[in-house]
Amino acid sequence: MRLHVGDPIPAFQVTDTDGRQHSPDRYNGELLLLSFFRYAACPLCNLRVHELARQAPVLKQKGLNILAFFESEPARVKQIVGKQKPPFPLIGDPQRVVYKQYGVESSWKGFTAGGFSPRIVRALANGFMPGKMENDIALLPADFLVGPDGRILAAYYATDIAHHMPLETIEGLLRTAPVA
Repeated sequence: MRLHVGDPIPAFQVTDTDGRQHSPDRYNGELLLLSFFRYAACPLCNLRVHELARQAPVLKQKGLNILAFFESEPARVKQIVGKQKPPFPLIGDPQRVVYKQYGVESSWKGFTAGGFSPRIVRALANGFMPGKMENDIALLPADFLVGPDGRILAAYYATDIAHHMPLETIEGLLRTAPVA
């Protein structure tokens, strides 16, 4: 079931790849981006982490915290995605427990369409080579911008594997987001 603007976010308790605990309560009164990725070796996912990491200082200055979820084992996420040393927590959720709570979907049509995206060329040009596919390879990305009150300000369910909520959209939403 998809979540919508204004919905309270579902509760979860997760451990990141560095052993730190995270839950929505930890971010009460703050802005939070929950970003759901495919598997750890996904070139498109690693490109997006790279883009988010580059923008993270600006986003953090605007009060945004980021949690990045992957459908891979935590050790694999740390080994592959962690090489980028992103300035935000990486969370492995191989059983997709939190994914299911947030209505993250799978689509073979979206898998096929994303494989022809120009973003795949950008990912490869940036050195993000395909690796072992894991779990639901047709899983589509999703992003949720959460307000200080724990309610969804924006929900983005991708239609193919190559896309996430555009960074420009996130920055625009941050300009008008409520503050605690």
